[in-house]
Amino acid sequence: MPSLSSLRTLQRRACAIRSAPCSRRYASHGHGPSYNEPTGYLFGEKPLPPGQKRKKESWENVWYIGMYGSLLVATVGLYYKPDTSVKSWALEEAKARLEAREAAKKSS
Repeated sequence: MPSLSSLRTLQRRACAIRSAPCSRRYASHGHGPSYNEPTGYLFGEKPLPPGQKRKKESWENVWYIGMYGSLLVATVGLYYKPDTSVKSWALEEAKARLEAREAAKKSS
């Protein structure tokens, strides 16, 4: 098996022959900035002149309906959720046993 230094030498020679660098590039591939440059404005939107309204984008209404609609459905669902706690079951069971015991005493 060749030594590590000889493998590095071969790699350097191969890099010298080729014009492209021998390193891997990921994701951005070296084109342009790797993130959106800060503009100093909130969400990158410049403030409108006085008297003008901001035009909504097509996805905004769908987002509002989906977000607040799902919040409403979750709230209603949690409000009407059945009580499955151990304490409520034990309370009902204790009441039923007491009633059964009282009924047994009255009948005897």
